Amino acid sequence: MTNHINRFSLEGKVALVTGSTKGLGLAMAGALGEAGAKVAINYYNDEEKALAARERLDQMGCQTKLFKADVTDEKEVNQMVHAIEQSMGPVDVAVINATCDQPHHPIEEYSWEFYQSMLDFFIKSPFLITRAILPAMKRSGWGRIINIGSV
Repeated sequence: MTNHINRFSLEGKVALVTGSTKGLGLAMAGALGEAGAKVAINYYNDEEKALAARERLDQMGCQTKLFKADVTDEKEVNQMVHAIEQSMGPVDVAVINATCDQPHHPIEEYSWEFYQSMLDFFIKSPFLITRAILPAMKRSGWGRIINIGSV
């Protein structure tokens, strides 16, 4: 079977993947790394899981670094992007994949306040990240932002 990742190269590019310590985020971080991008792994709570994700990606031959940040906090997002730029280079590709806790209950069991907090998360984090990385993308004339969300 042909590996479709070989059809394009991200050699020399920097990719930020939020929520990249498990599941879809980890898979996307791996694919970007296999395509040649240096991968900035974002996490917020579980450093142990982040270290395990980094080890897994490194074993795949990916170049990675960990960056802890709450993607709903403007100051932390700006600090994270600055740290990525200083240690890896400007972000060329962003996959905004982080999610807030989403317990699985029937909709009638949710309060409006809880649902509003989910809406805020899925609108605020892409806005903050995009605003922080866009100036460097504009300067370079190249960039990709992929937003993954669910409500």
